[in-house]
Amino acid sequence: MSMTIKLYNTLTKKKEPLETLQEGQIRMYVCGPTVYNYIHIGNARVFVFFDVVRRYLQHLGYQVSYVQNFTDVDDRLIQASRETGKSVPEIAERYIQAYFDDMDALGVKRADVHPRATEHIPEMLDAVKSLIEKGYAYEKKGDVYYRPLRKEDYGKLSHQSLEELKTGVRIETNELKEHPLDFALWKAAKPGEISWETPWGPGRPGWHIECSAMARKYLGDTLDIHAGGADLCFPHHENEIAQSEAWTGKQFVRYWLHNGYINMGNEKMSKSLGNVRRVFELRQEFSPLAIRYFLLSAHYRNPISYSDEVIEQAENSIERIKTAYQNMIYRRQTALPGGVDPELQTVLKELTRQFHVAMDDDFNTANAVSVLFEGVKLANEWIAKPVVSQSEIDELSSWLNVYGQEILGLLPVEQENSLDEQIEALINERQQARKDRNFARADEIRDHLLSQGIILEDTPQGVRWKRK
Repeated sequence: MSMTIKLYNTLTKKKEPLETLQEGQIRMYVCGPTVYNYIHIGNARVFVFFDVVRRYLQHLGYQVSYVQNFTDVDDRLIQASRETGKSVPEIAERYIQAYFDDMDALGVKRADVHPRATEHIPEMLDAVKSLIEKGYAYEKKGDVYYRPLRKEDYGKLSHQSLEELKTGVRIETNELKEHPLDFALWKAAKPGEISWETPWGPGRPGWHIECSAMARKYLGDTLDIHAGGADLCFPHHENEIAQSEAWTGKQFVRYWLHNGYINMGNEKMSKSLGNVRRVFELRQEFSPLAIRYFLLSAHYRNPISYSDEVIEQAENSIERIKTAYQNMIYRRQTALPGGVDPELQTVLKELTRQFHVAMDDDFNTANAVSVLFEGVKLANEWIAKPVVSQSEIDELSSWLNVYGQEILGLLPVEQENSLDEQIEALINERQQARKDRNFARADEIRDHLLSQGIILEDTPQGVRWKRK
């Protein structure tokens, strides 16, 4: 197992070697979406990148416990409920399913647990009661607030002093708070709002306490990695640290990872500017793999600029990978038995080393993708040789599968395998129809496949097919 991974820890503002609490095991929590609407491409960057982090760690042999939550009750869901007339649970369920549709398409593997806030109210109430008992929280008219000033190191994640935090905090008119920095652990319900019974009257959880309670339930008092977008660093993650460490008396997280923003041209993408691109809309224009490629094409901590042109370039890149892989499969049919040229083994070994160097240096997917293309170039050169062995094709295919698909998720293998059998069956049916001189049916099958983006090529070696 590699012990050379270094990752940039927002808490210390430097790269640190990865040292886990338990050898060979990683407890990892990634903040999931608030499910009041469809996710946008900025959200998707979080989920695609940390999907690759998880895949890479598993490739190295780590046992990764991966938790990603859904915030299924908050002000925005309540507002959506008022506007649509649908219940908060109905709205949440709709957009949870929409999230899975988008992420399944982008090749993001499901977390080990996807806890929902509304299913963990007892754990949150336990946390709130404990914080009140310890003097870190207080109740006023059904609201419960946390006292950040009681936590001497408050601000350590966002690297701000209390004075800076006071200056930067959005002051809300709220006479119930003892101090402007105090934040809500629990909110008293307004008339008609979704609520749960508590010792302080009917109410609902504040945003920050949700993640603290769910992380502790599934991963324990201390996590190895907690991750999310840079916009969550303050106040959400800062407040998570404060309440969790006051609750348990232990360090909450060893490594904090935050990814950068997505810009639309020269502007940061934001709902307030109206320049948000939602994933389900993009999937109607571009292939999911091209969207995934775009999100991995820059280092995760750097901002990345979106444009349709950039995604179109990503489409071309995915097509190069796909074509090389498919050409290897066809070339194997004419390859000869035999061993593997030592030169090929040497080059693949060096590419493997370069890939690990890239990923071990703070998960640099941009450099890892460049190494993948060196592998694609090598495959194209090798299959163009007059004589190539089946073993050599297998070596190349295996390398692309591991580094292109298993880790980066940029080969269409997983998504397309389930459809391949159906396509092959239709091609066989077409071949039989042609033998039977039922040309109308043969043309009907060809047209149907073409409408699905499948192009047939009749060659001396038989029928080949490819996706547009």
